Amino acid sequence: GLGPVRATGSASADDGTRAAERAQTGRVGTSLHAPASERVVSGLEPYTLDVAIPGLLHASLVRSPHPHARIRSIDTTEALALPGVHAVLTHHDSPATLYSSARHEDRFDDPDDSRVFDDVVRFRGQRVAAVIADDVGIAEAAVRLVRVDYEVVPAVFDPEEARRPGAPLVHGDKDPAVSRLADPQRNIVAEMHGEHGDVAAGLARADAVVSGTWSTHRVAHTHLETHATVGWMEEGRLVLRTSSQVPFLVQREICRLFELEPEEVRVFTARVGGGFGGKQEILTEDVVTLAVLATGRPVQLEFTRSDEFTLSPARHPMRVGVTVGATADGVLTALAVDVLSDTGAYGNHGPGVMFHGCNESVALYRSPAKRVDAQSVYTNNLPSGAFRGYGLGQVIFAIESALDELARELGISGFEIRRRNAVVPGDPLIITHAEGPDLGFGGSYGLDQCLDLAEQALRDGGGDQVPAGDRWLVGEGMAAAMIATMPPRGHFADVTVAMSADGVVTVSVGTAEFGNGTTTVHAQLAATALGTRPDRIRIRQSDTDVTRYDTGAFGSAGTVVAGKAVHVAATALADLLREAAAARTGVAADAFALTPDALTTPDGISVPIAELVGPDGLSATAHEDGALRSLAFNVHAFRVAVDPATGEIRILRSVQAVDAGTVLNPAQLRGQVEGGTGQALGTAMYEEVVHDGEGRILTDVLRNYHIPQLADLPVTEVLFADTHDANGPLGAKSMSEAPYNPVAPALANAVRDAIGTRPHDLPMSRDRVWRLLHGGG
Repeated sequence: GLGPVRATGSASADDGTRAAERAQTGRVGTSLHAPASERVVSGLEPYTLDVAIPGLLHASLVRSPHPHARIRSIDTTEALALPGVHAVLTHHDSPATLYSSARHEDRFDDPDDSRVFDDVVRFRGQRVAAVIADDVGIAEAAVRLVRVDYEVVPAVFDPEEARRPGAPLVHGDKDPAVSRLADPQRNIVAEMHGEHGDVAAGLARADAVVSGTWSTHRVAHTHLETHATVGWMEEGRLVLRTSSQVPFLVQREICRLFELEPEEVRVFTARVGGGFGGKQEILTEDVVTLAVLATGRPVQLEFTRSDEFTLSPARHPMRVGVTVGATADGVLTALAVDVLSDTGAYGNHGPGVMFHGCNESVALYRSPAKRVDAQSVYTNNLPSGAFRGYGLGQVIFAIESALDELARELGISGFEIRRRNAVVPGDPLIITHAEGPDLGFGGSYGLDQCLDLAEQALRDGGGDQVPAGDRWLVGEGMAAAMIATMPPRGHFADVTVAMSADGVVTVSVGTAEFGNGTTTVHAQLAATALGTRPDRIRIRQSDTDVTRYDTGAFGSAGTVVAGKAVHVAATALADLLREAAAARTGVAADAFALTPDALTTPDGISVPIAELVGPDGLSATAHEDGALRSLAFNVHAFRVAVDPATGEIRILRSVQAVDAGTVLNPAQLRGQVEGGTGQALGTAMYEEVVHDGEGRILTDVLRNYHIPQLADLPVTEVLFADTHDANGPLGAKSMSEAPYNPVAPALANAVRDAIGTRPHDLPMSRDRVWRLLHGGG
């Protein structure tokens, strides 16, 4: 997550203290640009494979043409005979250990249902073998010479059909206890069922009830850098340079799979070219490890863009049913949610996405009765995985759409129905039960401000004018979202901050930089605590040999966990410097202020840092465990014009109000919100991974997968609520995944307002909107 600085709004009680701190350093609260930004946009920043390694071999993958089949045999004779081929690795060479490609702090969060190479394939395009050769051309030629004898077995592609009795079983061979599956004999990976209060009674006493089913689709991450790993042996140790959000978790699982000790494996990243959850997986590291250990040579595996569409997990498609009732004055009486999530051929992230999708989306609103029924189901489709929002975007799309329709029936505004029903501090956070004490408001609450800011922005007359001509239909819509500021059950960061005698500060932090901006914010946090400039901060990150442990860069934890550890360690180092200055001068430690080169007092005493820091430097450490989670809020609002002749949606006004706590870097935070909005508009209007109904991906190149261009995107005004979080560093909350979640329902609500018909399916492409306008559903 990107940090949030105090923006517009009234001052809080501790504002004077924090203003003085900002004035002292000039860094926290300023829009410091990312140090690597110019190198990134000019193509000069080195990424994973921008490294020259002597003797490098290349891996290419043999992939299944069938969605479900058993492998009878694999003949590698012809491939091995091709000059330049060093090995062909199959399931016979793979560890027997089952694992999940998904990575979490607790590996038991995800089902163990995968092997590096398996003798059963469960989706079209699944990897079957790897050819290791002198170059990619030879490897790809050899791939075509590998002869695989398949026994094709029945497959299932519709998640509704997959959970019916008699459906083909995707993982029927798995022991549910060993693999941690709810019921593999029904293709159920995970499920939840629960009720708080009496939903039937709540609906019976409602003056208005809305019920509907919404569907969301498969979306690709399309990060600029594809999945890639290069590995080699160095002094008897395995080294993996990889494009990952979670290098320490990769190291842990590679050790488990290949029976290696942690000191035998180093995993590190260069700059990662985008993630969005897609690199919270092991997709290339396992194959490269197998190849390096088999050949003793350096080996590289790089996904093509087509591989990203046909092999890399996508966003979970979901079907979400919502029934909601309210009294005539707009107070909810019952909320029921039914979720069916297609996790595809493997269960990586399937349980977590389902549970999280049904969490803050339901907990946001007070209701005396709530019911949730949810299932995550295996199919023989492309696997689904972690994606920005982690399930919330799908369920929020349905709930916020239903709530908008309910407001219409009651004749009140979308803003007002949320004001009357959203949780406020003091309310329990209830899904089908009350959330535990680890999740709370963190001493701050900004949803009320976000609703006011977004509503005022729609009324201020800003935005584009309605296009010329009288055919355009104009509408407005909004939606709200709530998200916990970090994952549950622990997210750890261990940080060291060290200062040398010349005043240069080195921050060693394990989290990865992939465009999330943590490098910049961490430098600002350290500079603020140490009274120095960010250009004197050196960041060492995401290397299991160089930095201490970090769970990883996911769940918006980059600022609120790793960033907090940076600030705590830097503050401890500042205290050590003050104590050293006090011991040298006899002046009280708290009288000293830190500057880049010295510690000074108002009385004119100055002690150079070089006199306090010896030749070995001075350092401090900190540990954060992510035990206390706060809540962040986002409200998005649109004004749109829809052309009934073509179904085109033109966005005339786009505004998002965010409750991000203290805004550590305003420009970076705006960039995060604008980027999240742009990505969400791609999901809402353009992007869709399409398959033919039998698991074959049809959108396998960017030519036929529409990522929004700058010309497709509106200007989004970003407004900051004035809050200060008790748990985050200097009052900051996370704001990385959160901006994505309210965008699609806000747009759907605006389209509904314009055309009078409710969109239930994503994406809201021109043809779908045209059919809605002309009775096609």
